[in-house]
Amino acid sequence: MIKTNVSKVFPLADAPLVHCITNEVTCETVANALLYVGAKPIMASDPREFHELFQQTDSLLLNIGHLSEEREKSLTAAAKLANQGQKKTVVDLVGYGVSRTRDQVGRWLVAENPTVVKGNISELRNFCGLPSHARGVDGSELDQSEEALEELAQAMQQLVKTYPKTLFLATGRQDIVVEQKRIWCLSNGVPALDRFTGTGDIVGALIAALLGSGAEPATAAVTAVSYFNLCGEQAGDETGLAAFRQETLNQLSTLMESDWWTEVKGWEKQWT
Repeated sequence: MIKTNVSKVFPLADAPLVHCITNEVTCETVANALLYVGAKPIMASDPREFHELFQQTDSLLLNIGHLSEEREKSLTAAAKLANQGQKKTVVDLVGYGVSRTRDQVGRWLVAENPTVVKGNISELRNFCGLPSHARGVDGSELDQSEEALEELAQAMQQLVKTYPKTLFLATGRQDIVVEQKRIWCLSNGVPALDRFTGTGDIVGALIAALLGSGAEPATAAVTAVSYFNLCGEQAGDETGLAAFRQETLNQLSTLMESDWWTEVKGWEKQWT
């Protein structure tokens, strides 16, 4: 049973301004997703702007999906500034495990105590030091057996002891959320959500928007991943993947008109 406060939060009436340093492949999709739920995006990666921007923005999204030397400098500069100013921050470990360079950047960002760290099941397995079958930026089905998910959940519980200020989210066929003393397993969604690019980037942006509106980290993570997965469920996938993608994005602005939170599936419990 999910006890966390997941209810009618969209559209976000206070229109939080979310600073995004994100994957250029999905930049427009992420910006529009934020607009669809009532948030405001600003896609800015030049460190010369950061001090002024940080005085205006409500939260920060850092996505390592499209990495370069220049992007590395932007990400690390923003993470340090966010830590100093205690700005609500989401770090998305896209492709963690692909290369030593990407892994190093990811570890640097997590060391700055972000509010939420997310990745798919395989990315979080890699971050936890567990073996993974993933290739590239996509999660592997072989990492999502019940035994593998239980192994990851236990590793994530150890992870929050190392990073006590951070909540961790692993997305996949089942989504695992872990913070100090609580764990969630969420099971909404459809397989077709793994068949178009940017789904994880959107979830990261939704979490950042909810944090910017004042939501607690657990509420932001559980709400964002459940809402987006339910958008996919409502879209259906019978008419082809391009149409499914379009309708999933469309549902971001229409599902909020229903009592969608009553359809959230999964469980929540304390751990010691």
